[in-house]
Amino acid sequence: MRLHDLAPFQGAKKSRKRVGRGVGSGSGCTAGRGSKGHNSRSGGGVRPGYEGGQMPIHRRLPKRGFTNIFKKILAIVNVSDLQRFDSGAVVDEATLVKAGLVKGNRQGIKLLAQGQIDRALTVKVDAVSEGARQKIEAAGGKVEVI
Repeated sequence: MRLHDLAPFQGAKKSRKRVGRGVGSGSGCTAGRGSKGHNSRSGGGVRPGYEGGQMPIHRRLPKRGFTNIFKKILAIVNVSDLQRFDSGAVVDEATLVKAGLVKGNRQGIKLLAQGQIDRALTVKVDAVSEGARQKIEAAGGKVEVI
């Protein structure tokens, strides 16, 4: 057997049905869409989720919970992330964005206490946890909430 002798099995390949190519083809005239109705028209068909007038599932299922429209989206920075800055540096929002620690849509930055720090930094953020404040001040740094 050679490469040029290979062929798919009989019936494995089927040619595409070409509709709307004359009455003699068997799929001419209405092109398999039926004579009348919404689906026979161009642009016909129903939107996703439409159940033929039955009460849709997204309205039948019970709703739970609450979405706070006044919620503030805060970017999270850990104390261990601040190890990359030199001792005595001022770390603010612009510095954190430049370092790649804070990205995307946010309404503030919060400093959390995960990890250790061994250098004195001046950190200016929107919110800080009590543990993070203690770790920064124990290392000789300062935290300013803006």
